[in-house]
Amino acid sequence: MKAVHLNTIQELKSGKPQAQEQVFKAFYASLFRICQRYLVDYLLAEDCLMKGLMKMFQDIDSFRYENEESLFVWTRKICINECLMELRRKTNFNLVLGEQVPDIPLEESVLDKLSAKELLGLITQLPTGYRTVFNLYAIEGYSHQEIAQILGTSESTSKTQFLKARTRLQEWIKQGELYHEATGK
Repeated sequence: MKAVHLNTIQELKSGKPQAQEQVFKAFYASLFRICQRYLVDYLLAEDCLMKGLMKMFQDIDSFRYENEESLFVWTRKICINECLMELRRKTNFNLVLGEQVPDIPLEESVLDKLSAKELLGLITQLPTGYRTVFNLYAIEGYSHQEIAQILGTSESTSKTQFLKARTRLQEWIKQGELYHEATGK
C-alpha cells in the first residue's frame, strides 16, 4: 500500500502539479495491476486507471484524510469502480444465475506452490464474471452482499460466481501439477 503524507494531500487540494505527479508516480504501478486483474486487456486497464486518477484529482476536495494509506485506498476504490463500469458496458459481461455449488476446500499446499505472478496469470484467464467476483471477494475483501449491490445481482449469484471461480482455479492448478509430475518440468 502506498503512503502519502498530509502535506502532499494539502498540495493536491491546492492544485499543485508536482503533487499530482508525485501521487501519480507512487500509485501508478499498484493501481495498474489492480485494473489489469479486472480487465485483462492492457489498454482498457490503463484507460480505467487514468480515468480513476483523473477522477481522484478532480474530487480531491471531498477526500477525508485518516492516515497515510487512506488516499491510496480511496483511489483504489475509484479505479475499481471505473473497471466495473467498463465491464458493465461490455456485452460479454454475464453473470450466471445462482445455483447450488458445493463448497470445495482449497488445499493449502496447492497455493504454496504458486507464485503471485502465476496465480495472477490464472485469475486473468477466468471468464469475466468469475474473475470480477473473485477479485472483489477474495482480493478486495467485499462481502457477497456488497458485491451483489455493486454488480446489480443477487447475493447467491455472487457466491456461485466465486465458488465456480475457485473451483476452476483449483482444476487448473491440479492440471498444472499433473503436467509437472508427468514431464518432470
